[in-house]
Amino acid sequence: MSKIFAVGDVQGCAPSLKALVKNLPTKSKMIFLGDLVNRGPDSLGALRQLKSLQESGRAECILGNHDLHLLAIDAGFRNPKGLDTIQSILSAPDRKELIHWIRNRPMALSNGNVLTVHAGVLPQWDLQQTIECAQEVEKMLRSKSYKDFLANMYGNTPNKWSKSLKGYERLRVITNALTRMRFCTPTGQMEFESKEGLEQGPKGYIPWFKVPNRKTQDILTYFGHWSTLGLLRQHNVIGLDTGCVWGGKLTALEISNTNKDSKNLEIVQVDGYDHPLRM
Repeated sequence: MSKIFAVGDVQGCAPSLKALVKNLPTKSKMIFLGDLVNRGPDSLGALRQLKSLQESGRAECILGNHDLHLLAIDAGFRNPKGLDTIQSILSAPDRKELIHWIRNRPMALSNGNVLTVHAGVLPQWDLQQTIECAQEVEKMLRSKSYKDFLANMYGNTPNKWSKSLKGYERLRVITNALTRMRFCTPTGQMEFESKEGLEQGPKGYIPWFKVPNRKTQDILTYFGHWSTLGLLRQHNVIGLDTGCVWGGKLTALEISNTNKDSKNLEIVQVDGYDHPLRM
């Protein structure tokens, strides 16, 4: 049986992506944990590589906040920011095909034992609800009215899950949890400004995966998004955003056949991009 690797945030680092794929076992498959594009030196090249890998059956790609940012810019609802490196995609002859491909990617994936997401999971969600919530957003992104969703996607409120949420407020909470969350309160109230390490969250907030009795605590979860953590392996969670775009590494870690982390899991790392604005 071929190994499957989870891969941290690529963020448009096409040379690192190419090197990583070359260094992985020949018949292995990959699940990329989101933030496929942006900030790196070649977002267009990275996106084309990832699309080719997915279409050949070697990879699947989860969406992250930077990928949704690209969709919102493409749809005319956001303007590029200073550090963005996505103009090459917007100017590309295959722009429509690339955007269509992004819109059809998942927000989370699971085989029943292992969960892969970009940012995090709210403490009230069990595995089934996490996948069902992800599918609600996927359905909107793939619909003819996807631009209406993108127009209403941004905002920090509501910042807490409730089963009674409906419409765009419900979709916004789901999207923020899966693609933006780092810290939350023990009751699941999200905070979106802090990007520091584990112990530097705002008062009353803790990393989402340290919330006591969260309903996915027995599910081995691979995530990206949080580069200041580096490679993280603890408490049934594995963080794989190792700062590729900031001079760190692009990291791939074998996905466990069980629901437990193991020292025997294969890890592959390649050098990242030495960003000119790296501190």
